[in-house]
Amino acid sequence: MRKVAVISAILEDPKTTQQEFNDTIASFKGIIKGRMGIPIPEQSISLVSIAVLGDTDEINSLTGKLGKIDKISVKTAMSKKDF
Repeated sequence: MRKVAVISAILEDPKTTQQEFNDTIASFKGIIKGRMGIPIPEQSISLVSIAVLGDTDEINSLTGKLGKIDKISVKTAMSKKDF
């Protein structure tokens, strides 16, 4: 069963982490429905929200891979409803 989820990420040093972050997201393009990024240059951080629709394993895999990138914090909110 598939779920809707929102993955939120804080990139604490976007200049050094953004390429790996984007490459990781691109490898999951089949489940990604939308993305919003908000740069906050005066704090040297970026906030990113990613809307996904996929099975639990796919969503958890993406979250896990993003969370392993140095200087990135990630949290996921997943729907209770199956699609």
